[in-house]
Amino acid sequence: MIDPKKRGLGRGLSALLPTSAPSAADRAAPVADRAEPHRGRPLTAEIEDVYPGPEQPRRRFDDTELAELAASIKTHGIIMPLVVRPRAGGGYFLIAGERRWRASQRAGLRQVPIIVQDVSPQSAFERALVENLQRSDLRPIEEAAAFQRLADEFHLTQEQIAERVGKDRSTIANSMRLLKLPAQVREMVEDRALSMGHARALLGLATDAEIETCARAVAAKGLSVRATEALVKRALRGPEPEPARPAPKPAAVRDLEERLTRSLGGPVTISQDNPTKGEIRIQYLSLDHMDQLLDKLL
Repeated sequence: MIDPKKRGLGRGLSALLPTSAPSAADRAAPVADRAEPHRGRPLTAEIEDVYPGPEQPRRRFDDTELAELAASIKTHGIIMPLVVRPRAGGGYFLIAGERRWRASQRAGLRQVPIIVQDVSPQSAFERALVENLQRSDLRPIEEAAAFQRLADEFHLTQEQIAERVGKDRSTIANSMRLLKLPAQVREMVEDRALSMGHARALLGLATDAEIETCARAVAAKGLSVRATEALVKRALRGPEPEPARPAPKPAAVRDLEERLTRSLGGPVTISQDNPTKGEIRIQYLSLDHMDQLLDKLL
């Protein structure tokens, strides 16, 4: 059975892509000759006229992956057009395909295929977010920041965000909580020194200082999420109290222990539960010694 949420994401991405392959005439049509009827159809643009979209939630691009994609583009070209929207100062802002655009620059392309769509900044941001979520391209902090921007800038509730990106509301809430981490720990999550599971466990601590201390310990020791949860629980309990030291025995009791030890030929200890009750413990060192003790005591 198809997950309805995944089906919702599919509809979000399908809005970015053409439903049919472009004709040769369409592929050859330069932007300069573009008329209004061409909007939504594949065109060709100078690569220098295409700009990264301010709505792009992804901030980091893997250098090795870009190099591999650039090599593929050199051989096969760009299979899927970039999705863009008009830019007020001329040219276009990317909605989807920034990785392909960056790789095309590396590959030395001067022109790229594009599809122009007239959409609002909010719609462009949502589409860029959906594309990255579908490809699992976003790191946890990038994802959390994108959800927070939808809430702050576009005044969407967590429920509305969940509906738009095809996730549970609790997933959105847990993701946005990551932004409460100290900056140093957020950086560790972005660098993948800590997973999202580690980060959620660390959020149970009371202060930023405690979170940073535990985060460093988790990363240094390579602790699992379960071990991190146990570490957080211990930190919340505080240091274990030291066991109470027994009160020193009175000098008279110590003197009596020594006299009995000499008299009976083996260790004797005296313990007192209270001033009027206690216990005398006599140790025997062999069976012969036990017989000697019995002769003396009976």
